[in-house]
Amino acid sequence: MTIPKEIPEKWFPFFLPLKRKKQKGLNGAKSKKRCTEEERKVRANDREYNEKFQYASNCILTSKYNIVTFLPVNLFEQFQEVANTYFLFLLILQLIPQISSLSWFTTIVPLALVLSITAVKDATDDYFRHKSDNQVNNRQSQVLIRGSLQNEKWMNVRVGDVTKLENNQFVAADLLLLSSSEPHGLCYIETAELDGETNMKVRQSVSVTSELGNQNNLSSFDGEVACEPPNNKLDRFCGTLYWRDKKYTLTNQNMLLRGCVLRNTEACYGLVIFAGPDTKLMQNSGRTKFKRTSIDRLMNTLVLWIFGFLVCMGVILAVGNAVWEREVGSLFQSYLPWDTPVDNFLFSAFLSFWSYVIILNTVVPISLYVSVEVIRLGHSYFINWDQEMFCSQCNTAAEARTTTLNEELGQVEYIFSDKTGTLTQNIMSFNKCSINGQTYGEGTDPLGPRPKRLDFTLFNPLADPDFCFYDDTLLESVKVGDAHAHTFFRLLSLCHTVMSEEKSEGELVYKAQSPDEGALVTAARNFGFVFRSRTPGTITTTEMGRPVTYTLLAILDFNNIRKRMSVIVRNPEGRIRLYCKGADTVLLERLHPCNQELMNVTSDHLNEYAADGLRTLALAYRDLSEDEWEAWSESHRCADKASNCREDRVAAAYEQIEQDMMLLGATAIEDKLQEGVPETIAVLSLANIKIWVLTGDKQETAVNIGYSCKMLTDDMTEVFIISGHTVQSVRQELGRARERMIELSRTREEEEEGKEGCFMGNGFRERQEGDGTGGGCGGKQLQCPPPPLPPPPPPSNLMDNIFGEFALVINGHSLAHALEADMETEFVSTACACKAVICCRVTPLQKAQVVDVIKKHKKAVTLAIGDGANDVSMIKSAHIGVGISGQEGIQAMLASDYSFSQFRFLQRLLLVHGRWSYLRMCRFLCYFFYKNFAFTMVHFWFGFFCGFSAQTVYDQYFITLYNILYTSLPVLAMGIFDQDVPDQRSLEYPKLYEPGQLNLLFNKREFFICIAQGIYTSVVLFVVPCAVLSDATQSTGVPLADYQTFAVTTATALVIVVSVQIALDTGFWTVINHVCVWGSLGLFFSIMFTLQSQTLFRIFPNQFHFVGSAQSTLLQPVVWLTIALATAICIVPVLAFRFLKVDLKPQLSDTVRYTQLVRQKKRKPVGRSVGGVWRGLGSVSEGRLGARGSSRRSGYAFAHQEGFGELITSGKNMRLSTMAMATFASRHSSSWIDTLRRKKPSHPHTPPSASGESSPARSCVSGSVAPLSNSSSVLGSQDTAIEEVTGAVPAQQTVPASSTQTPPASEAAAPQGSAQAESAGVLISAAESSNEGDSPGGWTITLGAMQEALFGWKARATASNSPRPPSVPMETSQIE
Repeated sequence: MTIPKEIPEKWFPFFLPLKRKKQKGLNGAKSKKRCTEEERKVRANDREYNEKFQYASNCILTSKYNIVTFLPVNLFEQFQEVANTYFLFLLILQLIPQISSLSWFTTIVPLALVLSITAVKDATDDYFRHKSDNQVNNRQSQVLIRGSLQNEKWMNVRVGDVTKLENNQFVAADLLLLSSSEPHGLCYIETAELDGETNMKVRQSVSVTSELGNQNNLSSFDGEVACEPPNNKLDRFCGTLYWRDKKYTLTNQNMLLRGCVLRNTEACYGLVIFAGPDTKLMQNSGRTKFKRTSIDRLMNTLVLWIFGFLVCMGVILAVGNAVWEREVGSLFQSYLPWDTPVDNFLFSAFLSFWSYVIILNTVVPISLYVSVEVIRLGHSYFINWDQEMFCSQCNTAAEARTTTLNEELGQVEYIFSDKTGTLTQNIMSFNKCSINGQTYGEGTDPLGPRPKRLDFTLFNPLADPDFCFYDDTLLESVKVGDAHAHTFFRLLSLCHTVMSEEKSEGELVYKAQSPDEGALVTAARNFGFVFRSRTPGTITTTEMGRPVTYTLLAILDFNNIRKRMSVIVRNPEGRIRLYCKGADTVLLERLHPCNQELMNVTSDHLNEYAADGLRTLALAYRDLSEDEWEAWSESHRCADKASNCREDRVAAAYEQIEQDMMLLGATAIEDKLQEGVPETIAVLSLANIKIWVLTGDKQETAVNIGYSCKMLTDDMTEVFIISGHTVQSVRQELGRARERMIELSRTREEEEEGKEGCFMGNGFRERQEGDGTGGGCGGKQLQCPPPPLPPPPPPSNLMDNIFGEFALVINGHSLAHALEADMETEFVSTACACKAVICCRVTPLQKAQVVDVIKKHKKAVTLAIGDGANDVSMIKSAHIGVGISGQEGIQAMLASDYSFSQFRFLQRLLLVHGRWSYLRMCRFLCYFFYKNFAFTMVHFWFGFFCGFSAQTVYDQYFITLYNILYTSLPVLAMGIFDQDVPDQRSLEYPKLYEPGQLNLLFNKREFFICIAQGIYTSVVLFVVPCAVLSDATQSTGVPLADYQTFAVTTATALVIVVSVQIALDTGFWTVINHVCVWGSLGLFFSIMFTLQSQTLFRIFPNQFHFVGSAQSTLLQPVVWLTIALATAICIVPVLAFRFLKVDLKPQLSDTVRYTQLVRQKKRKPVGRSVGGVWRGLGSVSEGRLGARGSSRRSGYAFAHQEGFGELITSGKNMRLSTMAMATFASRHSSSWIDTLRRKKPSHPHTPPSASGESSPARSCVSGSVAPLSNSSSVLGSQDTAIEEVTGAVPAQQTVPASSTQTPPASEAAAPQGSAQAESAGVLISAAESSNEGDSPGGWTITLGAMQEALFGWKARATASNSPRPPSVPMETSQIE
């Protein structure tokens, strides 16, 4: 793997395997695992004392080899592969003359090639590891040694050293902050590489060491630190500083961790506590799981089977040798004696067995694995080079960070997605607010003109010019001095942890711990309450143009349990006030009883904001007397210094003061969805990919984002919410959900069976006219008896046969119970029966557990996608991890297998690159095994005609070069460049993705088919030349029945047959394919004529025995006739089978290619696009969604790390106007894949799904439309798929396409059971579909039938006077 140069080397341990090694010679220090370390003791400026504990040095080693160890270690690793060991064993056997019929180079050449390619790749990877190690370890750091600062390399920094950091420098090790150039020992750091947050954090030294500002004081500092052993907890540190007979408590706020960057601080000093592998950065790197694809695992199994097959063939031929030597060979001992060590037929059979193992070893392809790696590498480059996945805004291209999982991208069934920054932009904007019962913000008519954006610069010169707000009533209330509005924005300017940097007068840059806080402080800034700066004890603001400095008395920090934060400040007049902001569910409980009426109004506003998908916070304050403050301050000080249960005591102190508060109002922040998220989720759903959202959001916010991104729709049958707090309640809720699903499924299935009409032969359905479902037969109503109801499925399969669209929403506390061992099965069966699953309030660990439980129970390919540090565990647990390079650092990207910048690119990654990779790999493997068996099995048949003497059929050089030169390049070209349909069609027809999910293209069945074809080819290639040449003669009368002529003929026929076969298998021809296929064929003849030339024979008479054979053999016409006959016998059955398969049982890809051919062959101008009519109907669905919001919803969400104040984001409801997107979530028509997936052998009839095919046609006038099928065209497919439909023709009239006129759909007379109607309903015989046509025996295609098959719907046009939707007239295209 090549390491991108733009990634700093300090990040490599996140994705390169960390290997801890003993360090010797580095100032005597050694690093080793200390499993029993319970407490770390460090003394400042005393290396001799610290070296007694043998702490790890600061040297990082991620490389595996050096110049001396590379060759032996790499060879040892490679020979751990079973295939390589097997071929080494064969090479040893070939060195034994009594066994080998082949020269040793026939095995050593391909083996050396494979080993060399792998070794070069490993060496390249390790070179970059060495390069990164050297760059990181050789960075310079200033270390205080004997009273003076000296430059030391990072690798030489030791535990206990005092180091100096300057602005914008990386922290070399985990340091205890001693002093800083900033007042009060403050310093500012950026921790993007640790926790994914790009915002600045504050760290402060212990007060007693903050005065040690110069080198002399620091060099005499001899304090001793006792702390916890190395661990991976980034947000926690527990320790004690002992100095001058006093002890001081140390927390995470006193630590600077490796990987951080010093910002906005001139300089600071720190004491090294943890170094190298013991730092929290390295402890969190973890061990990257080695991921293998399902095809890899299948290949390993198949190779073992092939090896067993090889042994069986060896045994059969050895037994044959024993019989032949005993019955026949003994008669020829006088002139065919046994070799020296052979003294009986049994020993001869034993040697013959090993000889045939050598000869037949090519059934186990040595070049298989290296060819697979080359193909995967090519696929990875295609992903990297894809301009459609390049984000111009952030100048980021997609990157395949691994080369081993590409084909797995074509088999994904479950996607687990984070929300913040993945589905949303993670860029917050202040949208609405409620102040003293009055709501402000956007409330205009969406159809009316958008209000004018407010200009704050005239009112406030310090305003942020990028801030957008449209409600001028709020600005007016601030201008007139409304006390509540002033207090509201004063709270926002004071109650936060934002850092301010003023680059020039009035040019403020805020560094917030979360985008939410930044948005709130920016809003206060624009409305006249400008946060300017802060110190540990003060906050300076500008209020309505007047500078004000508040004394900061206390910060009551945020955490996941409190869900709020508070500050206590003293204003210049000496008045003490507590300001608090937090989740409405916790803050409203702590209000003074006099706020009841205001609380009711504000709660209604909060519900409205949450229903709009906005993130909400409630705001409150409390005035404190001096006595109250002093009493609480003393209790808080005691709790903070407690040695036992410190966190609980501090939380109790916070709870004590945050009571009887006065409500101010609420804020609403918008985090918009990323571009293309609803469309991407809809298309992936059509591909039968289930998407689960795992988020830290509150339930209401997560549900709203689900509606916004089209995971949840109003057309869903039911949405189940699991919120139990006990094991029993969760079990009951899951049970009730399953019962409800089964009940609704049975009801819907019965309704569908009752409404099912009769099918016509051309794919249209005949419906009863009385119920408004359309269609007569020339005005005559067809009476079809209802089919009998299918018997109910067995109880064990009930959850696998659910009809209807369900969704599941489960909270984190409920999920904790659901993931317990005794409830896993119930949770999985319930959740997997749902179309959408949203898990709220989940922790990073729970995200990984959800992925693991699906992998365990469903055996499905999973993909996890996220953008933050809290998504790393989920990304590593899934089969495929995708990282979004967004607003939260790049830690998720570094832990991922693939990365890009927008969620919408996932659609192309899976449906195009993933599907193509799977298709190419399957075709490659099928052909690879076929050509090897066709090549090798000829030896097996020849054994019966050569006395089982282990004589080879081919020249030994042909055996060596067959897999290296003659057949390697064509199959590599096919495996890299082949495609069945273009990329645009792959996106338009998501159903094309399903064969990969079902593993249809390469499995054990397909493997045996390939093997059978290879064996059949080998029989033909042996029997035909043998039969023809046995009696053939040259023109001179010389017989052709000699060994060398037979060998040349068979080899030539083999190369031609496999070349023609790959030409048939190649679906997409490029210049490279042509060069490889026909060039390899030409290369074969060139090399064969060269190797069998007299020139080489004269130079090496003992090596080239086939001198002149090629020239003499290929000059004979009978030889070419033999080759042509063998080729025809091998290829014609394949052609016939494929023709019949496409004709009688076409796959969806065949149908898509056919429709594309029809469009290209015959295009008609369109008078008016029917798609435009459909698109106009989308607003009806929009109106339906507007009804949501009747239930109480809160949009509050919180972050997972204490002190960050970040709120997990939600999205604003967005509805598309196109009918296609409005109906994406509907269930779709049945297909052959649906039948295979459901697997209902006991049902005589597969119940139809709830598509337009099986449900009554809904009136277009009412705004409802028939849903698309899973195979429908998406995003633009309406225009391309119906471009031959004329919209200007009256209803129920047909348009003549040629002299042949197609009757209406209801009058089509094709047999109902025809193969065409069964497969797709696309091809209709001209003789069957027209009673009076004069077309001479061609095929006609009815576009309506084609749309029925491909899209699952029939085009309809509105008619004001028609009681039912009339049929849209269809053209017919006749293909001669």
